[in-house]
Amino acid sequence: MSRPTVIPFHGPADYRRHAPPVAAHLREGGLVAYPTETVYGLGCALRTEALARLARIKRQGRARPFLLLIRTPGDAPGLEWTEHGRRLAQEFWPGPLTLVLRAAPGRYPAEVTGEHGTVAIRASPHPGVQALLDALGDPITSTSANRPDEPPAMTADEVRGAIEALAPGEPFWILDGGPLPPSPPSTVLDVSGRRPRLLRAGALPLEDLKRVVGEIDDCG
Repeated sequence: MSRPTVIPFHGPADYRRHAPPVAAHLREGGLVAYPTETVYGLGCALRTEALARLARIKRQGRARPFLLLIRTPGDAPGLEWTEHGRRLAQEFWPGPLTLVLRAAPGRYPAEVTGEHGTVAIRASPHPGVQALLDALGDPITSTSANRPDEPPAMTADEVRGAIEALAPGEPFWILDGGPLPPSPPSTVLDVSGRRPRLLRAGALPLEDLKRVVGEIDDCG
């Protein structure tokens, strides 16, 4: 039975050395676990079989699509940017803020498209994520690395334990960026309509968001 492959991902030298082969692994449909500035995530490139495998592992249906990590808004074409979305991205990206925007019909796979035709995107400031996205040239999916009803993984060992419980034998590549400082996951804000809606409280305080866009509906 295959075990996850652990790859050092601690600093610029590791990023330069390992980002290109990890990007090739993603292009070939591979799955990875990687550190961000908040928690460890599980992801893949937008490849049909890889998306289906990751969805089975996380047991996510259409009601809980994966978000996308990007470098800049131009990495996610076909999205309808609202004024609220533009202002928030300009103020808080890269950072722990996920924005939900309406997508052109059929533009993105079902695994990353919500039931109302929206896609969630985020630009992470983690230099390892940025190096990986630079090497790949495309977005990668992001979902927390954890067993159901358990907190997200904050170390590579916790990631390995989660993967071996969720998908024994799945040949994940784990990018070991060391222990992460305690942090909630990203704040998720739906900016696809006339008024922003808070879908998940997280690392970015609601008051900071209100300072930029005014009132926000709390759907929690």
